[in-house]
Amino acid sequence: MSTPTKVVVVESKDCLLIAYSDGQEYNLPAEFLRVYSPSAEVRGHGEGNETLQFGKREVKISSLEQAGNYALQIVFNDGHDSGIYSWEYLQQLAENYDEKWARYLEEIHNAGLSRDQDAQVIKLM
Repeated sequence: MSTPTKVVVVESKDCLLIAYSDGQEYNLPAEFLRVYSPSAEVRGHGEGNETLQFGKREVKISSLEQAGNYALQIVFNDGHDSGIYSWEYLQQLAENYDEKWARYLEEIHNAGLSRDQDAQVIKLM
């Protein structure tokens, strides 16, 4: 695990840029960070107790606060602010983005949910 050398909310507030001393840079979309929030509200209290997040396509990052020397607290414009993203967790999200994002899209599809806040999804047989 390494500590980022730079963390920036992009101007559109829909992405977080994380850079490391080895030259690696990652762009993590706000929606991705929101649906994979480490908060108890999202992750639950143990394996299998997660709450599937949906309707977060347009979520933005309102602000960032460093939490000690080990993490960030990200505040989203939907009011969610209880997740503390450790440097280790952010690195895991960055390195496993493709796999995690594909899994999330499959989960909301299978649940008949949408990334859009006001969308109604009808599953046809």
